[in-house]
Amino acid sequence: MTTTAFNLQPPSVPLGTSIQQQVNLCIDDLVAALPDPKKLPADQRRGTIARYTAVLEGNFIYWMTGAYLCVRSEAARSIILDNLLEEVRDSHPAMLRRFALAAHAVPTDADAMAVYRDLTRVRLFIGRLSGVPIVVMMAFFEGFIQKFMAFLAELAAGQGSAEREYTDVHGVCDIAHTEGLLRAIDAEIALNPPEMSTNVMEGVEILSRLIRTILDPLPIENGFKQV
Repeated sequence: MTTTAFNLQPPSVPLGTSIQQQVNLCIDDLVAALPDPKKLPADQRRGTIARYTAVLEGNFIYWMTGAYLCVRSEAARSIILDNLLEEVRDSHPAMLRRFALAAHAVPTDADAMAVYRDLTRVRLFIGRLSGVPIVVMMAFFEGFIQKFMAFLAELAAGQGSAEREYTDVHGVCDIAHTEGLLRAIDAEIALNPPEMSTNVMEGVEILSRLIRTILDPLPIENGFKQV
């Protein structure tokens, strides 16, 4: 997967449109790379669910909070706040934990260590509090998750689970979340445009690597993934 800084795009293409096109391409690349869940052995099904849970359960709200803290436009802040309120009000981390429990895929220390380095890169990227790139990353993630839910549900079914609240909710609500975050990108660009040298897709690149690790981790040596 290859992404480019926005200043390499043709000047006739609005920045927001260019970003949306690149985000969609990155989502399509990841979805196309998903294996057939029916052909995966039990340990791979369990591991994927467990690593996904290890990443999302304690980090998604932090990521979205970082987006809220760094944007300047009221429109973007309102959209992100609505997302945060839903996550907290409906306790999405608890929903995800129930999903993992039912699939016999509660994360272990090994699952957490498998994603540690790539997850740390995402955390450090969020810590830079760079408005547009972080919102772009979150729009990408919401768009991917919406399409990933059917795959995740099939993994859980293969584990003998009938628990579908998490995948059902996110398969629907993340459509609106993605659309909202794309609007937030436009609002933030209008008020707080990034520097011309900024690669607004950097967060997408970093998070894409983490997602690929969730799907297929590299061997662990001396406590860390080989890179």
